[in-house]
Amino acid sequence: MSVCLISLGSNQGDRQGNLDAAATRLAQHPQISLIARSSWHETSPVGGPPGQSDFLNGAVKLETTLSPLELLAVLQQIECELGRLRAEHWGPRSIDLDLLLYDAKVLNSRELTLPHPRMAWRRFVLEPATEVAATMLHPTIGWTIARLLEHLNRSMPYVAITGPIAAGKTRLAERLAAAISARLISERPDWDHLETFYAHPANHAWTTELEFLDERAGLLSSVGWDKLAQSHQECEKTPRWDCASLSHPTKSLSHPTKNWAVSDFWFEQSAAFARAWLPAERLPEYMERYERLRQTVVAPRFVVLLDAPADELLARVCQRGRVCERPLTAEQLERIRREIVEQVSRPDAGPVLRADTLDADAVFTETLAAVQATE
Repeated sequence: MSVCLISLGSNQGDRQGNLDAAATRLAQHPQISLIARSSWHETSPVGGPPGQSDFLNGAVKLETTLSPLELLAVLQQIECELGRLRAEHWGPRSIDLDLLLYDAKVLNSRELTLPHPRMAWRRFVLEPATEVAATMLHPTIGWTIARLLEHLNRSMPYVAITGPIAAGKTRLAERLAAAISARLISERPDWDHLETFYAHPANHAWTTELEFLDERAGLLSSVGWDKLAQSHQECEKTPRWDCASLSHPTKSLSHPTKNWAVSDFWFEQSAAFARAWLPAERLPEYMERYERLRQTVVAPRFVVLLDAPADELLARVCQRGRVCERPLTAEQLERIRREIVEQVSRPDAGPVLRADTLDADAVFTETLAAVQATE
């Protein structure tokens, strides 16, 4: 039998009755054995239309002989029986049942994605899930459910945005920072230096990649972060939007998040760019410095990966018209894209929100909801 983890949620009608009924139906299925059920947790709604009622959330751990798609069909049937109407994305619902984990299976189909693509940063999922399945492993991140929750509790409120050249990292970082009153941490490239580099990569890759590495380490230094955290603590004594010296004030959220930082880069993308540009014989020396600096920087609560096909990236490069980027080719952009995707896919990269950048508004909405879900 396969071991599975299911999340449950309700914010319409008799919320506890809905959750109890769903758990009972699962336990009564002839091909399902219910192992454990969490307590019910009351949480604020994340994403979706404003004005929703609070949710009750929980989790169950079960064993089943059903296949993943067969189990999904059972969950959807129970939702239907309990009055679930799919009228609005992230809208209010009488019952919501999500298949989070099915053993260590990884699946990406039109019908089902395993593990659940948003579970790793959703506190309302992880808190009840830890009660019943603390030692279950997230198969792509390589962390237990308990460690994912501990990461939310211990990590700094910081999101890093990564992706290939022209993926839209800075635009998203600026927009997100404004929406959540966050400190924006941006790279400041030397455009003249980049023009020389892109024209003759073999001659200038080493110095360029080292400069980027050192700059990223400096911007994310844990020492500097401690000072920022102290400043934020002082800032919290006044209304959030009076903290103009530390943030971009906004009232776009009904419940503004606190003390966040957003960067338009991820420190670990340095390794990906180095693999794309440096000759193989220089990589060991670079990686030694990279690993040393990696120990000094603040890790993000989660990473947003912006991705797009190489031909789309090249079109954006041409559209924005930076002189230094004119020599870039689709082949080079694709090589960088592949290396970054590989980097975020490595074990222990932590939670990653993977986003198709063809719809910037949808990516922003998804990222904003992810930030709220970690709190």
